[in-house]
Amino acid sequence: MQHEKMKNERIDELIAEYLSGHLTADAFQELKSWSRESEENRRYVRDKIEVWFSSGAAADEKKMFDKEEAFARFQKRVANERPRVYRIPWKIVYRVAAVILILLLPLAGYWKGQETLRQTFSDIVVEAPLGARTKLYLPDGTLVWLNAGSKITYSQGFGMDNRQLNLEGEGYFEVIHNQELPFEIHTREVDLRVMGTKFNFKNYSDDEEVTVNLLEGKVALYNGMKSMPELYLSPNEKMVMNKRTGEMRKLKSRAENSRLWTNDELFFDEELLQDIAKKLMRSYDVKIEIADSLKNRRFYGSFRVMGNTIEEVLETIASTNRMKYRYENEKYILY
Repeated sequence: MQHEKMKNERIDELIAEYLSGHLTADAFQELKSWSRESEENRRYVRDKIEVWFSSGAAADEKKMFDKEEAFARFQKRVANERPRVYRIPWKIVYRVAAVILILLLPLAGYWKGQETLRQTFSDIVVEAPLGARTKLYLPDGTLVWLNAGSKITYSQGFGMDNRQLNLEGEGYFEVIHNQELPFEIHTREVDLRVMGTKFNFKNYSDDEEVTVNLLEGKVALYNGMKSMPELYLSPNEKMVMNKRTGEMRKLKSRAENSRLWTNDELFFDEELLQDIAKKLMRSYDVKIEIADSLKNRRFYGSFRVMGNTIEEVLETIASTNRMKYRYENEKYILY
């Protein structure tokens, strides 16, 4: 009994620290794990949050949780004919909503307006349309450039208890350093984990290869297609994965070139022609078809998108005498 009381006091402290903004990432994991051990634990956390929030104890961010005082204030508030209105800072409300979402939604049907809460905390999706690029800053301050036809998805709690996102396409990232919250990118074939660094990650669903170029810092890559130890990159190294075999290779590179597209420049570093064609289709929003005999050929080159038409780019590639092209039926055919 004494042990249970001490445990509950510990949970009370964790809840108070979270709502006052002083809970560490490890302590938050402790609170979350405990709440998910049983329905009784989830109910306990739910009740304590209600007492804290309803009593107005959360109005003072620096004040530690006193359950006796909070409950007394709660009873007094209910007894009054005109309930007192507490002006609670928005970030406190946000934390309460976040902890309710994370810890309490498993109690299906309990929380009124649960569907509204889900919609309020639905994932954020940012896309770059074909023929354009998108620049944005994530809630933690990380700079992201999305190339044409790319998309990232992350939760509204990003930066609070995790820094995880899903990527479809190509993105350049300048990640703000945070030792307690690693930055993670998830794709179907490869996952990436860093603390803070600069890198370019390309993995369009219709590409034959995944590539990661590291400009600064260090990244860890995890193969989602086959079992193997994590692969680490150092500056001016790149990882290339063959999506058919799951093979990951580490190569030397001039990593700075991988982000030239953020300056409206196309750069091909011995890339497969079929992947180059896809890059051109996204950048110029055109259709390109490639003969089977050319699909495994690789090309090196650099072009400005603005100021160069798709015909001028194709003409330059064709000048190597390794391919020809023509335009018919509203598409470019490479042969």
